[in-house]
Amino acid sequence: MNVSQTQTMETEEDHTCLHIKLYHPQQSCRGLYGLLPLGTRSRHSADDPLRLGRDAQTCTLALNDNRVSRKQLALHAYRSPKNPDMLFTIQNLSQRGQLSVNSSALGYLEKADLPDKALIRFGEYEMLIIREPGEAKGHFEVELEILAVPPSRETCMGVPSMTPVMDTGSCAMSSFPGELRAHGPLETDETLWCNS
Repeated sequence: MNVSQTQTMETEEDHTCLHIKLYHPQQSCRGLYGLLPLGTRSRHSADDPLRLGRDAQTCTLALNDNRVSRKQLALHAYRSPKNPDMLFTIQNLSQRGQLSVNSSALGYLEKADLPDKALIRFGEYEMLIIREPGEAKGHFEVELEILAVPPSRETCMGVPSMTPVMDTGSCAMSSFPGELRAHGPLETDETLWCNS
């Protein structure tokens, strides 16, 4: 098989795509996303980490925000013997702040497996990452989009009788009796139901 046939086969394969949806509360009045390739799919080599941060020289995706670390986070592609899909881990590269993945905090250099749909938070940023599986082995694609509302708010809206709590991003039940609502947002493991 010659080189042009190999390249044609690679381009005909479906690529795994990471749909990354970003939100920041002051995104409309600041040029935070001016360095990002918004609205287009960009192709990345699976053996290179995808870095996001302030430094456009060392990061694949750069944010124009001095409050973001030079290197904020990295996404690493990998494969496992039991799963044919390209999977990803996320790593916190910031020494200044924590990164959370679906409410689980990661400290400096800590890694976690990235689920198919993940809510990532750092500073005032929220990122919703959705993995669309594909067949290509050596590359994956990234599609960036800006959200008008925080993704934490959108994830709460799909659940009946849930309303978003803007300061924490967590969901508080609105169907509780008044005396229970007065105690503030409930944790899922609290047993106030038994005490009433």
